[in-house]
Amino acid sequence: MATKAKGLLERFRDGETVICAEGYLFEFERRGYLQAGGFVPEVVIEHPELVEGLHREFVHAGSDVVLAFTFYAHREKLRLIGREADLERMNRTALRLARKVADDTGTLMAGNICGTNIYDATDPAWEPKARAMFKEQIEWAVEGGADFIYAETFFAYAEARLALECVKQYGKGLPAVVGISKHRGDLLFDGVPLGDALVRLAEAGAAAVGLNCGRGPSTMLPLLEDLKDKIKVPLVAAPVPYRTHPDSPHFMTLKDPDDKIAFPLDLDPWLCSRSQIAAFSRRARALGVRYLGLCCGNASHFTRAMAEALGRQPPASRYTADMSKHAYYGTDPTLIDFNTQEVCKNKF
Repeated sequence: MATKAKGLLERFRDGETVICAEGYLFEFERRGYLQAGGFVPEVVIEHPELVEGLHREFVHAGSDVVLAFTFYAHREKLRLIGREADLERMNRTALRLARKVADDTGTLMAGNICGTNIYDATDPAWEPKARAMFKEQIEWAVEGGADFIYAETFFAYAEARLALECVKQYGKGLPAVVGISKHRGDLLFDGVPLGDALVRLAEAGAAAVGLNCGRGPSTMLPLLEDLKDKIKVPLVAAPVPYRTHPDSPHFMTLKDPDDKIAFPLDLDPWLCSRSQIAAFSRRARALGVRYLGLCCGNASHFTRAMAEALGRQPPASRYTADMSKHAYYGTDPTLIDFNTQEVCKNKF
């Protein structure tokens, strides 16, 4: 077992930037172990060894946090696919896997709750149902040894506020990091301005607040610019690694060349480059972001680019590109210089 990890609040007090790799849903869908649409993490109980492997891969790439794969492992999602009986087993297995990897690698382990898909501003009955869903997942996270709770991907302030209240009530003192996913316009789904929502969440006791999912780096950065002087707790930024733009600020509205919605299966042409992720990471840190990650679409090479942009050398940096050794573009003096050979000129 590795040395016990430095706590989240201690890292924030010391001015550190915490990297949390996300993106498990999309990555396992790409690998053929999770179904797009429902996006339920069945892989946790069907192939736990793969989940453990991806946790280790993200730590190898530079993540400071092992995020338990309980996103969408809530009662409403499992009801939708007829697996509600597997709810507790799925959550406890995910937490056990994450705790194991965190202990082995000296990293933090986060429990994870998210939007419930039942928020309905016209029907107050959503709230007690959502509270019960948050309560059970938070209590399992506490029992599973989580170091903090990451509550994420909320479209309405009311649901984010309820999630935070539940962490405070049922989380046995665990810190809460809260992320809101912002669509178009200035208001969240319940009419609360984004800045006001985050200020209120910070005042209500969240350890860190900010933005996650939905927006790519280029359409999240302007929001972070506006928020940096309003938020008095560490700021969160976990965009999707897609090239969203002003006409399509959210990745769910990106379109393919035939003018069809690209989400979720045809987003590949919209992926950011590693250099773009690195540039975002540097700018986000300069703006004061202290909880940094990537959401849907992330993969370990992006996490490594983020870590290296912050000046770190995670284990995966052993294999960072060294183009001086490349057969054609290399500068190593022992290589044949193809560009000096007449037959090879203008071939590349």
